[in-house]
Amino acid sequence: MGIGKNLKLLRNRRKKSQEEVATELGLTRSSYSGYENNVAQPNLESLILFSDYYKVSIDDLVRRDFSSCSETEWSAIDKGLNADIKGQKLRVLTSMVNQDNEELIELVPLKASAGYTAGYADPDYLKVLPTFHLPFLSKDRKYRSFPIKGDSMPPVVEGSYVVGEFVQNWMSIRSGTPCVVVTKDDGIVFKVVHNLLDSEQSFQLCSTNTFYEPYKVHANNILEMWKFVNYISPELPEVRMDDNDLSKSLQSLQREMNELKGMMKS
Repeated sequence: MGIGKNLKLLRNRRKKSQEEVATELGLTRSSYSGYENNVAQPNLESLILFSDYYKVSIDDLVRRDFSSCSETEWSAIDKGLNADIKGQKLRVLTSMVNQDNEELIELVPLKASAGYTAGYADPDYLKVLPTFHLPFLSKDRKYRSFPIKGDSMPPVVEGSYVVGEFVQNWMSIRSGTPCVVVTKDDGIVFKVVHNLLDSEQSFQLCSTNTFYEPYKVHANNILEMWKFVNYISPELPEVRMDDNDLSKSLQSLQREMNELKGMMKS
């Protein structure tokens, strides 16, 4: 179908005239009218203008038939929400399996993590990743392991690997859940997420290290969400005792010292 019909539907949804939209976009009314009537085809620069203005992806603008959208889908479009946050469209995952047809956990090495946003759906990228199996995890869910960089999420230190469970419906993520979030701009990040989809179509990402400020990521900028399951670390987490435990340990140490002194005297 032509892009003109979509442009007209989007404009009418906003209750604006061709003149108003053309003026706001810096176009002449005749040019904009030509695009709506399929007399002329917009170039890439114009497509970017329309995409930013109507907050829909260029791909949707060109390929999607907005006349078939339900009211729920239009509500999402009105909010500028292109991502399938409810997982209604199947997100296809390429998975590796062992000889018993059991799904393996792909491990994304640090060197390969930079290319993950381009290769996450590419079988050729995934099939060369190291894999392993954790028998105590559910066989009905999909898991993947991601490298951790930086010091923003203690006690998970740099050099650790977080195992995450794939999340199909992002609306199901509860605020305060640690997740690996794969974003278009920042790649792989591990944060505690707060679900703001209903109000702002975004997630707020927070670090456990208070030195780092929380920030928001719009759902349109997210490729995948993986809920934290466990992590593999090269370091033993620091053990801290409260005052009561420390007092008991000191008393025990004193008793042992006294017993040792007694033995030496005898």
